[in-house]
Amino acid sequence: MAADARNLTGEPLTVRPPAAGPAGAGRPTAVRPVHAVPLKRTVPPSPPAQAGRTAAFAAPARVPLPNASGPREATTRLIAHGCWYPSADPSGTRVAFICDRGGVPQLWTGPVDGDDVHLLDDGPDPVTEVSWSPDGRWIAYTTAPGGGEHTRVLCVRPDGGDRHILAGAEPGSSAHLGCWAYDGSAIAVTVAVPTAVPAPDTTAEAGAPGPGPADGHLPGHWQGGTGDTKLLGPAPHTDPGPGWPSPVLTVETTAVGAPGGRTAPAAGFGDGLSAYLVDPEGVAAPVLLAVEKDAATLRVCDLSRDGALALLRRGPRGRREAVVLRTADLVTTCVMPVADGDPWIGGFSPRADTLWLRSNAHREFAVLLAAGLDPEGHPTGWSVAASREDSDLELLRCARDGGSAVLAWNIRGMSEVEVLGTSAAGRPGSDADLPGRPGPPAPSGRLAPSGRPGRERDVSARDGWNRDGRDRDGRDRGGWDQDGRDRGGWDQDGRDRGGWDQDGRDRDAVVRAGAGTGPLRAVPLPHEVVTRISAAGPRLLLALSGSRRRPGIWWLPDGATPVRTPWSSRDEDAVPPGRPPVRPVPLRPTARDGLPLNGWYYRAPGRAPGEPAPCVIHLHGGPEDQERPVLDPLYHEILGRGIDVFAPDVRGSSGYGRSFVDADLGRGRFAAIDDVADCAAHAVLAGLADPARLAVMGRSYGGYLTFASLVWHPDLFRTGVAVCGMSDLATFFEGTEPWIAQSAAHKYGHPERDRELLRALSPMSRIDALRAPVLAVHGEHDTNVPPGESEQFVRAARERGVTAELLTLPDEGHEFLRADNRRLFRRAAADWLQRQLTT
Repeated sequence: MAADARNLTGEPLTVRPPAAGPAGAGRPTAVRPVHAVPLKRTVPPSPPAQAGRTAAFAAPARVPLPNASGPREATTRLIAHGCWYPSADPSGTRVAFICDRGGVPQLWTGPVDGDDVHLLDDGPDPVTEVSWSPDGRWIAYTTAPGGGEHTRVLCVRPDGGDRHILAGAEPGSSAHLGCWAYDGSAIAVTVAVPTAVPAPDTTAEAGAPGPGPADGHLPGHWQGGTGDTKLLGPAPHTDPGPGWPSPVLTVETTAVGAPGGRTAPAAGFGDGLSAYLVDPEGVAAPVLLAVEKDAATLRVCDLSRDGALALLRRGPRGRREAVVLRTADLVTTCVMPVADGDPWIGGFSPRADTLWLRSNAHREFAVLLAAGLDPEGHPTGWSVAASREDSDLELLRCARDGGSAVLAWNIRGMSEVEVLGTSAAGRPGSDADLPGRPGPPAPSGRLAPSGRPGRERDVSARDGWNRDGRDRDGRDRGGWDQDGRDRGGWDQDGRDRGGWDQDGRDRDAVVRAGAGTGPLRAVPLPHEVVTRISAAGPRLLLALSGSRRRPGIWWLPDGATPVRTPWSSRDEDAVPPGRPPVRPVPLRPTARDGLPLNGWYYRAPGRAPGEPAPCVIHLHGGPEDQERPVLDPLYHEILGRGIDVFAPDVRGSSGYGRSFVDADLGRGRFAAIDDVADCAAHAVLAGLADPARLAVMGRSYGGYLTFASLVWHPDLFRTGVAVCGMSDLATFFEGTEPWIAQSAAHKYGHPERDRELLRALSPMSRIDALRAPVLAVHGEHDTNVPPGESEQFVRAARERGVTAELLTLPDEGHEFLRADNRRLFRRAAADWLQRQLTT
């Protein structure tokens, strides 16, 4: 990485002498950009990279916008609204949040204990993320212009003044938020710009005719990688779907910001991602932290208090990494695999002598890892600070004072929250884990090598890890058979042998806390799922969703009992009067190859217990998403038409371990398609669903599974509704966003090396088998899955005499965010299902 490219103004990055006191810890400190250089309204082009180095792709330019004219009320109000993504001011008394009470997700502010809320920005573009600065002077947020996939980062004063675009204003670019500097002087942003250069079409190796771009022609950005980059993903898939534990990342990676270092493994396509520290005042020039070419993701998750270390998250889904970067010389000091899901993967202790990470490295489920750091930012040893058997650590929030961490565990789709006490210095233990001293204490509940509870040697030696966090032999030593199944805990019918209540909660799950941490304190939840944890001064804010309520924000005034904020929807306002929401019950199907599956079944009101009902199998996106027991207005609409909903987690879903997530890779996707049929059969055999009145429906990847199920199992379903789904994986790769293609190559296969597999997996390849009527729905601005995917399937169906309709929603992208369009979609889908299943 070019060290001279990190400041695009040409001003060298100054280095302070080691700071005095605990925050310095003898580490060189990077100067923050505020007022360091004269005011610059334009940024010169990126300097050319020296040989073997990577130049920045684009620097964010500040674009002033008209003032928001101060806080004001919304022109319209929705009683049944949602509030989510809270971020509090430094005092913890006021909150910035996203709310759709005006019909579109917008930026609002209000007190935690009062109802005097105001709309801060009434722009038409949906807001996706919010972050209040630590000094209280700014609120940063992201918007999605036109509802599409490209986003911008904006800043505004809490009174609505000085609103401006920080990043993402350049045509073709996109930007997203990172963290604030500890004192609020700068905010990290990542800017993405396309790096692929169009090239003349070249003909791939001749193959059988079939769907795809130009019958074997590949877009220019998909030609083989050059230099020392490597094509992403494993070798072409030729064997049955994997059931083994996830492979350890073995491709050598070097520092994100290291001079002369290579970027992370790339596939020869994708976006150029550049992470900057940006002064919201617009006085100092942006400071470049890291650059990745042909990358899927890059986000700055935390900065040490002295600004000397940065924690970055990079890599495609399924292969995320945490990277610790020394900002003074852009040297990477640590790389550790981390879990998918929430991008805020961890943080530093106040003295930056401990790194906390939410990671599933070398294990099935994500845990809280702690690493001691030396003054240069290198890890001195790793320990497990908290873990839970068969459950993922889903959300992690570290307190600014280093005294505690808030943990949210995913218990088969439901959340449980606990506060873990840490030492005042934010260390996972004493100085015993420093080099040359005894290793960290064993997590409680584990045995030392002697067979007795107590201290163990260095965790890196204990678990077969190197000190940089990598597994020495690449194997998971946990309780998994060679076929990738958990050795215990499942009956032949797919039910867990014990410990589960009817609502899906684990009766006796135990959190194991490291001996160097304090006690765990459970936080009772009034609803099933936590979507975000945020600090509010000395208190906490929780964004909650549930099967009987709209998303809302709750705060903990006494640190223990959540209280609903007055401006969040009341539970009784979740749906119109007369028909309360349905609480789902868990079902545990078993796939035809014996793999246990999971799902939630919603029974339409008024149906007799033993009466089979028309039923729609609804499939989530991802594939790594997970079905959660939360109120979905779409389900409520369908249930109101007398149709049951079964929402399963087929293989590839998250929440059940890495092996389950990876079980659909390559040819394993054929088994995922069969899982849909097996879930339908389970609902029928349970006496819930009528076999003659089954439908299949899903969005994004679930839309792909809908198309696939209709052509792989043409006699099983009477109809299908595919929302933003892929119908041809070759044309999908040709048209999707580069960073999405980067991640998708690992999940589905590389369109050059795995071309025949992708052809075989594409629903368009079997379109002649289609029998059932289909409704396709798409957002007109969707660049994740382009609308052409629905258009070509509908067109081909009509050419074959099959009833097919297409609903295109204006001003929407891959997600439907506007209230009027969401309402239109729900009613159109429910009308279609009612017409096809009940007449």
